[in-house]
Amino acid sequence: MKGNVWIYILIMAAVTYAVRALPLVLIRREIKNRTIRSFLYYVPYVTLSVMTFPAIMDATSSPWAGLAALIVGMILAWRGKSLFLVAVACCLTVLILELFLV
Repeated sequence: MKGNVWIYILIMAAVTYAVRALPLVLIRREIKNRTIRSFLYYVPYVTLSVMTFPAIMDATSSPWAGLAALIVGMILAWRGKSLFLVAVACCLTVLILELFLV
């Protein structure tokens, strides 16, 4: 079924704007509920994780190489290493595993 692409773009723009503008209109005072504040604190991290994890597993020719890089990255990040070091270590892990094991 073919439709007018401009209608789809307008609907997408309206929904995107509504999601950002409605909280500003509906919530005028500080949120004091601990549960809601905790939920809102973790939303960006969860969103980033949900977007990143499938890409990690699908970006390599073997899901095992992606999983190994994920584990290496989590260990290094847990130990407080820099983002650059974590990224390099993950890339090297995938390179080594795909060159020699796959």
